Amino acid sequence: MKKNEVNSSRMPVYRDAGFELFDAATTEAAFRNETEHERDPEYFIYSRYRNPTIVSAEEEIMKLEQCKWALLTQSGMSAIDTATALFHTGKETRPWIFFSEIYGGTISFIESVLKARRGIDIQYFTAEDGSYNLREFEKNMSKVQPSVVFVETISNPMLIVTDVPEIIRIAGKYGSKVIVDNTFATPYLSKPLDDGADIVIHSATKYFSGHGNLSAGVICGNDKDIMKSAIEYRKFVGHMLSPDDAYRLQTQIQSFRLRFVRQCSNASKLAAFLNERSIIGKVWYPGLKSHKTHHIAAKLFNAKGFGGMVTFDFEGSNPEEKRIRRDKFISHVSEKIKLIPTLGDPHTILMPVEAVWGKKYPEPGMLRLSLGFEEYDELEDTVAAALDSIQSL
Repeated sequence: MKKNEVNSSRMPVYRDAGFELFDAATTEAAFRNETEHERDPEYFIYSRYRNPTIVSAEEEIMKLEQCKWALLTQSGMSAIDTATALFHTGKETRPWIFFSEIYGGTISFIESVLKARRGIDIQYFTAEDGSYNLREFEKNMSKVQPSVVFVETISNPMLIVTDVPEIIRIAGKYGSKVIVDNTFATPYLSKPLDDGADIVIHSATKYFSGHGNLSAGVICGNDKDIMKSAIEYRKFVGHMLSPDDAYRLQTQIQSFRLRFVRQCSNASKLAAFLNERSIIGKVWYPGLKSHKTHHIAAKLFNAKGFGGMVTFDFEGSNPEEKRIRRDKFISHVSEKIKLIPTLGDPHTILMPVEAVWGKKYPEPGMLRLSLGFEEYDELEDTVAAALDSIQSL
């Protein structure tokens, strides 16, 4: 059987390290045009540059984001590294602004790489009382005039929803590039590129994959010059995703919308349920009117949902009592709700906030739940039984 004779319904896994280029003229054209991100099979060179299986998965993400290009990387962190590297000239005279409520790994990357190794002047714009003050942001922008602004649509773990379209509008007045981490919101709820963001990134490990069995990141955009720089950087540092992971990701993306809609629904129902229990001190969920950024979420997400994450804290007369209740809850639900340090999985999973975020969120009874797409009634029964057990102590 000759190659290409099987009418597969999916792009196969191409594990080739290098691709046949046929003749000298094709070779010259391939190397000359390799940053053009062409999808013509004739121009594939080497899998560290581009690979047909990976390109096919990227095209699936382009459909979701409705963008002109998408580039897959090995992880969400490698996507952050690639995105930030594109605007680092080595001769920065203007600071960069990062919103304070962002993924802890991103903050570690800022401190260890952007500041300590690349010498970038980093400033943080801090949330006040559970939200961001846009007037203060504009004052800050006027004073600092940064070259780059980095923000998350929905923050981790306090689920602060940022008015990204307004942030982009304000940043544009000062010529700042805007990078948006859209992992928690996903393109189902928000498309920052439509509002003028320069780059949108995702940890594709999370909702795009949705099965907890691969690691991937993606950067998306519309500007062709940024795309060329991203292709070169990914190639030089070796951030390319593997063909096998790209194949699985492409398959899993096809069920993304169905999964995420269900996860949003489960989160909304569970947040409302927790909010009625006396043993629960507070629930953070953008779908609740009590959340400080509910009005922003309602405006931006067009009633589609409010995300698949819920954070809550146990009531208690002292920190130790809260810790005991937290630990009892974790133990009680452990058969069905696992303690796993990720999110977006098929089943609901949890993380204790104090143990992970430490000094930033030293709340001893706080848990972050990533809702799965299991049957809601079974989930509520599991949680209710655990809370009843704790209540009777």
